[in-house]
Amino acid sequence: MEIANQIKRLRNEKRLSQDELAEKIFVSRQTVSNWENEKTYPDIKSLLLLSEVFETSLDALIKGDLNEMKRRIDGQEYAQFVRNGYILTALYIVLLISPIPLAHFLGRWGLAVFLTIFAVTMYFAIKIEKYKKKYDIQTFKEISAFMDGKSLSEIEKAREEGKRPYQKILLAICSALIALAVTAVAAFLLIHFFG
Repeated sequence: MEIANQIKRLRNEKRLSQDELAEKIFVSRQTVSNWENEKTYPDIKSLLLLSEVFETSLDALIKGDLNEMKRRIDGQEYAQFVRNGYILTALYIVLLISPIPLAHFLGRWGLAVFLTIFAVTMYFAIKIEKYKKKYDIQTFKEISAFMDGKSLSEIEKAREEGKRPYQKILLAICSALIALAVTAVAAFLLIHFFG
Protein backbone atom coordinates (compact mmCIF):
# COMPACT_ATOMS: atom_id res chain seq x y z
CA MET A 1 0.00 0.00 0.00
CA GLU A 2 1.32 3.43 -0.93
CA ILE A 3 -0.20 5.01 2.19
CA ALA A 4 2.29 3.13 4.37
CA ASN A 5 5.24 4.74 2.59
CA GLN A 6 3.50 8.12 2.61
CA ILE A 7 2.92 8.04 6.37
CA LYS A 8 6.49 6.99 7.09
CA ARG A 9 7.98 9.56 4.70
CA LEU A 10 5.81 12.45 5.93
CA ARG A 11 6.37 11.51 9.59
CA ASN A 12 10.15 11.57 9.04
CA GLU A 13 9.91 14.91 7.18
CA LYS A 14 8.07 16.37 10.20
CA ARG A 15 10.68 14.75 12.49
CA LEU A 16 8.00 12.97 14.50
CA SER A 17 8.41 9.64 16.24
CA GLN A 18 5.64 7.07 15.99
CA ASP A 19 4.68 7.93 19.58
CA GLU A 20 4.45 11.66 18.83
CA LEU A 21 2.37 11.09 15.71
CA ALA A 22 0.11 8.68 17.56
CA GLU A 23 -0.50 11.28 20.27
CA LYS A 24 -1.40 13.96 17.73
CA ILE A 25 -4.02 11.81 15.98
CA PHE A 26 -5.34 10.04 19.09
CA VAL A 27 -4.24 6.47 18.32
CA SER A 28 -1.66 4.13 19.83
CA ARG A 29 1.96 3.88 18.66
CA GLN A 30 1.21 0.28 17.64
CA THR A 31 -1.54 1.53 15.32
CA VAL A 32 0.90 3.87 13.56
CA SER A 33 3.40 1.03 13.32
CA ASN A 34 0.73 -1.23 11.79
CA TRP A 35 -0.07 1.43 9.18
CA GLU A 36 3.58 1.88 8.26
CA ASN A 37 4.12 -1.89 8.04
CA GLU A 38 1.00 -2.36 5.87
CA LYS A 39 -0.77 -4.50 8.46
CA THR A 40 -3.81 -2.23 8.69
CA TYR A 41 -5.24 0.78 6.89
CA PRO A 42 -6.17 4.06 8.60
CA ASP A 43 -9.89 4.81 8.96
CA ILE A 44 -11.31 8.00 7.46
CA LYS A 45 -11.07 9.96 10.73
CA SER A 46 -7.41 9.04 11.07
CA LEU A 47 -6.74 9.92 7.44
CA LEU A 48 -8.24 13.37 7.96
CA LEU A 49 -6.15 13.93 11.10
CA LEU A 50 -3.03 12.68 9.31
CA SER A 51 -3.60 15.12 6.45
CA GLU A 52 -3.90 17.96 9.00
CA VAL A 53 -0.76 16.95 10.91
CA PHE A 54 1.25 16.51 7.71
CA GLU A 55 -0.26 19.69 6.19
CA THR A 56 -1.17 17.91 2.98
CA SER A 57 -4.39 17.19 1.14
CA LEU A 58 -6.21 13.93 1.63
CA ASP A 59 -5.75 13.24 -2.11
CA ALA A 60 -1.98 13.59 -1.85
CA LEU A 61 -1.91 11.41 1.25
CA ILE A 62 -3.77 8.47 -0.28
CA LYS A 63 -2.54 8.95 -3.84
CA GLY A 64 -2.00 5.59 -5.47
CA ASP A 65 -4.21 3.76 -3.01
CA LEU A 66 -7.50 4.94 -4.53
CA ASN A 67 -7.20 2.60 -7.50
CA GLU A 68 -6.28 -0.27 -5.19
CA MET A 69 -9.28 0.43 -2.95
CA LYS A 70 -11.61 0.62 -5.98
CA ARG A 71 -10.19 -2.66 -7.31
CA ARG A 72 -10.78 -4.37 -3.95
CA ILE A 73 -14.34 -3.04 -3.69
CA ASP A 74 -15.12 -4.04 -7.29
CA GLY A 75 -13.59 -7.47 -6.64
CA GLN A 76 -15.78 -7.97 -3.58
CA GLU A 77 -18.89 -6.84 -5.48
CA TYR A 78 -18.00 -9.09 -8.42
CA ALA A 79 -17.57 -12.08 -6.08
CA GLN A 80 -20.94 -11.31 -4.51
CA PHE A 81 -22.51 -11.01 -7.99
CA VAL A 82 -21.15 -14.43 -8.98
CA ARG A 83 -22.23 -15.99 -5.67
CA ASN A 84 -25.73 -14.53 -6.00
CA GLY A 85 -25.88 -15.82 -9.58
CA TYR A 86 -25.14 -19.38 -8.43
CA ILE A 87 -27.70 -19.08 -5.62
CA LEU A 88 -30.32 -17.77 -8.06
CA THR A 89 -29.64 -20.62 -10.49
CA ALA A 90 -30.00 -23.20 -7.72
CA LEU A 91 -33.21 -21.56 -6.49
CA TYR A 92 -34.68 -21.59 -10.02
CA ILE A 93 -33.95 -25.30 -10.30
CA VAL A 94 -35.53 -25.97 -6.88
CA LEU A 95 -38.50 -23.81 -7.88
CA LEU A 96 -39.06 -25.86 -11.02
CA ILE A 97 -38.76 -29.34 -9.48
CA SER A 98 -40.25 -28.79 -6.03
CA PRO A 99 -44.02 -28.08 -6.44
CA ILE A 100 -45.27 -31.63 -6.94
CA PRO A 101 -43.02 -33.29 -4.31
CA LEU A 102 -43.86 -30.52 -1.82
CA ALA A 103 -47.58 -30.92 -2.38
CA HIS A 104 -47.35 -34.70 -2.28
CA PHE A 105 -45.34 -34.93 0.95
CA LEU A 106 -46.44 -31.79 2.80
CA GLY A 107 -49.95 -31.21 1.53
CA ARG A 108 -51.15 -27.69 2.34
CA TRP A 109 -47.84 -26.79 3.95
CA GLY A 110 -46.13 -27.58 0.66
CA LEU A 111 -47.74 -24.52 -0.91
CA ALA A 112 -46.39 -22.34 1.90
CA VAL A 113 -42.88 -23.78 1.43
CA PHE A 114 -43.14 -23.27 -2.33
CA LEU A 115 -44.19 -19.63 -1.90
CA THR A 116 -41.29 -19.07 0.52
CA ILE A 117 -38.82 -20.49 -2.02
CA PHE A 118 -40.42 -18.27 -4.67
CA ALA A 119 -40.01 -15.16 -2.46
CA VAL A 120 -36.33 -15.94 -1.77
CA THR A 121 -35.75 -16.51 -5.49
CA MET A 122 -37.28 -13.12 -6.32
CA TYR A 123 -35.10 -11.46 -3.65
CA PHE A 124 -31.91 -12.76 -5.32
CA ALA A 125 -33.23 -11.92 -8.78
CA ILE A 126 -33.79 -8.31 -7.69
CA LYS A 127 -30.28 -8.11 -6.17
CA ILE A 128 -28.75 -9.29 -9.45
CA GLU A 129 -30.86 -6.84 -11.47
CA LYS A 130 -29.68 -3.95 -9.28
CA TYR A 131 -26.08 -5.02 -9.81
CA LYS A 132 -26.60 -5.28 -13.57
CA LYS A 133 -28.14 -1.81 -13.63
CA LYS A 134 -25.31 -0.33 -11.52
CA TYR A 135 -22.64 -1.64 -13.91
CA ASP A 136 -24.81 -1.22 -17.02
CA ILE A 137 -24.67 -4.88 -17.98
CA GLN A 138 -27.96 -5.99 -19.47
CA THR A 139 -27.34 -8.33 -22.37
CA PHE A 140 -25.69 -11.74 -22.32
CA LYS A 141 -22.74 -10.41 -24.32
CA GLU A 142 -22.19 -7.59 -21.83
CA ILE A 143 -22.45 -9.95 -18.87
CA SER A 144 -20.01 -12.40 -20.50
CA ALA A 145 -17.52 -9.61 -21.15
CA PHE A 146 -17.91 -8.38 -17.55
CA MET A 147 -17.37 -11.90 -16.17
CA ASP A 148 -14.11 -12.05 -18.20
CA GLY A 149 -13.02 -8.69 -16.75
CA LYS A 150 -13.45 -6.88 -20.07
CA SER A 151 -15.73 -4.16 -21.31
CA LEU A 152 -17.36 -3.74 -24.69
CA SER A 153 -16.25 -1.10 -27.16
CA GLU A 154 -18.60 1.83 -27.77
CA ILE A 155 -19.82 0.32 -31.07
CA GLU A 156 -20.48 -3.08 -29.51
CA LYS A 157 -22.23 -1.38 -26.60
CA ALA A 158 -24.44 0.61 -29.01
CA ARG A 159 -25.35 -2.62 -30.84
CA GLU A 160 -26.25 -4.32 -27.57
CA GLU A 161 -28.35 -1.33 -26.47
CA GLY A 162 -30.19 -1.55 -29.81
CA LYS A 163 -31.14 -5.16 -28.99
CA ARG A 164 -32.55 -4.32 -25.57
CA PRO A 165 -36.11 -3.36 -26.64
CA TYR A 166 -36.50 -6.73 -28.41
CA GLN A 167 -35.01 -8.55 -25.46
CA LYS A 168 -37.40 -6.78 -23.10
CA ILE A 169 -40.37 -7.91 -25.20
CA LEU A 170 -39.00 -11.47 -25.24
CA LEU A 171 -38.39 -11.26 -21.49
CA ALA A 172 -41.98 -10.12 -20.89
CA ILE A 173 -43.32 -13.02 -22.97
CA CYS A 174 -41.11 -15.54 -21.17
CA SER A 175 -42.11 -14.11 -17.79
CA ALA A 176 -45.76 -14.41 -18.73
CA LEU A 177 -45.25 -18.04 -19.79
CA ILE A 178 -43.44 -18.85 -16.54
CA ALA A 179 -46.19 -17.16 -14.52
CA LEU A 180 -48.78 -19.16 -16.47
CA ALA A 181 -46.90 -22.40 -15.80
CA VAL A 182 -46.55 -21.62 -12.07
CA THR A 183 -50.25 -20.74 -11.89
CA ALA A 184 -51.18 -23.96 -13.68
CA VAL A 185 -49.04 -26.03 -11.27
CA ALA A 186 -50.52 -24.21 -8.28
CA ALA A 187 -54.05 -24.71 -9.60
CA PHE A 188 -53.35 -28.42 -10.21
CA LEU A 189 -52.01 -28.80 -6.69
CA LEU A 190 -54.97 -26.99 -5.17
CA ILE A 191 -57.51 -29.04 -7.13
CA HIS A 192 -55.64 -32.31 -6.59
CA PHE A 193 -55.07 -31.95 -2.85
CA PHE A 194 -57.83 -29.63 -1.70
CA GLY A 195 -60.58 -30.17 -4.27
